[in-house]
Amino acid sequence: MVRMGPRAAVAVGLSGVLGIAAFCWPLLVDPGAGVAHGGDAPLTFALLLPLALAVVLAEVSEGGMDAKAVAMLGVLSALGAAIRTLGAGTAGIETVFFLIVLAGRVFGPGFGWVLGNTTLFASALLTGGIGPWLPYQMLGAAWVGLVAGLLPRARGRVELAMLACYGMVASLVYGMLLNLSFWPFALGTGTELSFVPGDPVWDNLARLVAFSLATSLGWDIGRAITTVVLVLATGTVLLRVFRRAARRARWGQETSHVV
Repeated sequence: MVRMGPRAAVAVGLSGVLGIAAFCWPLLVDPGAGVAHGGDAPLTFALLLPLALAVVLAEVSEGGMDAKAVAMLGVLSALGAAIRTLGAGTAGIETVFFLIVLAGRVFGPGFGWVLGNTTLFASALLTGGIGPWLPYQMLGAAWVGLVAGLLPRARGRVELAMLACYGMVASLVYGMLLNLSFWPFALGTGTELSFVPGDPVWDNLARLVAFSLATSLGWDIGRAITTVVLVLATGTVLLRVFRRAARRARWGQETSHVV
């Protein structure tokens, strides 16, 4: 497991604040503020990349991530980007989340957070999928990898079942977060599913859930099923491979306790 030191933890914490602000600010902003959504995605992207780099530099400077870990990060990012082209969300088939979940589980939350960012960014470069949605996809995938590294200890079938269940929940939450990134500005006003500026947060969240059920549930379920199937199909082998690589590279202070 790649140990996450204090500076890396601070950088990840700042990214969490950034992510909450990026996704949720329409729920809290004054309805008369007149803030344009079109300009916030580039700003989020501009803030996100330095934070991702800060995590890597903090890990390196504190001895948690050495050259071998950075090389593994590059290999997994490229592999994830290549695998994602097989589905890229078409009809809900998302083929990259299982890799982020499994790698985050073995190499830790800091590694998982950076891998989520770099994989989605590399995938966008590979497929030409760069747009205002990309910062939100990167943030969502980063959280998937981060939480995977924080899951409790388990081994064998229990661990595989836990990761599969987590992959299913994370896939559904990821879809909800991406909907939140554009839904307040997509429908205008006057419908039962529309965002209402200034309304209580819980009322707007209820409309968001209804909007997601009506529009993207099929894609979200497809993403969840794909992730669960791939985790169960590849998890035993990939977890063993990743743990062997971590032990041989001697990442972390106690290689015998790689989770």
